[in-house]
Amino acid sequence: MRLLIVGHGRMGKVVESLAPAQGFEVVGVFDIDNNTDGRGLFAPPPADVAIEFATPSATVQNLPLYAQHGINVVVGTTGWQEHEPRLRRLIAESAVGVVVSSNFSLGANFFQSIVEHAARQFALQADYGAWVYEAHHAAKKDAPSGTALTLKTAMEAAGYVRRIDISSTRAGSITGTHTVGFDGPSDTVTLTHTNRDRAAFALGALAAARWVIGKRGWFTMKDVLGID
Repeated sequence: MRLLIVGHGRMGKVVESLAPAQGFEVVGVFDIDNNTDGRGLFAPPPADVAIEFATPSATVQNLPLYAQHGINVVVGTTGWQEHEPRLRRLIAESAVGVVVSSNFSLGANFFQSIVEHAARQFALQADYGAWVYEAHHAAKKDAPSGTALTLKTAMEAAGYVRRIDISSTRAGSITGTHTVGFDGPSDTVTLTHTNRDRAAFALGALAAARWVIGKRGWFTMKDVLGID
């Protein structure tokens, strides 16, 4: 399986290091030095799939280029969702498949499913308020994280219509912790997922890359993992 890596920061480097053991041949690595304005993808090497952990503006530029060249793609970049309706239409008219997720950790995706179930139950209890708290390393730019926002959206979609408070911490080298809580008059329920290593994200992205080869359309990790 021929793999392009687009974005060579912390996540891109971990993906590159783990890819060979997962059956991938890295045929190209693109970052700000060789892909400004998407120019590296104007004529990319032949590839079956790309994994992108880039900047929001780069992702918006790059997705049409993957579609143009018939390269399926896994997108872990967050912060570009305002452009999603237009890009969904573009992908629908192409022959490629896209997996988009704010968090590729397999555990984090099963955690989201558990949170959705809990939100559905607590939505029926008017005395319970809800919150999402997340903590990441000091260098992470977006706050709240894309995962925290995804959890909030998932809770709302599950029927929890009351206010959901979100708070964030950026400090040290925290890999990523997300806590969802429900607080009532006499008790509190908390659910927490903690990533100990970036390998969890990279291995999930590689699993998504393997799954999306040969598919067409717009997918999430729920599709990859078969979560209802």
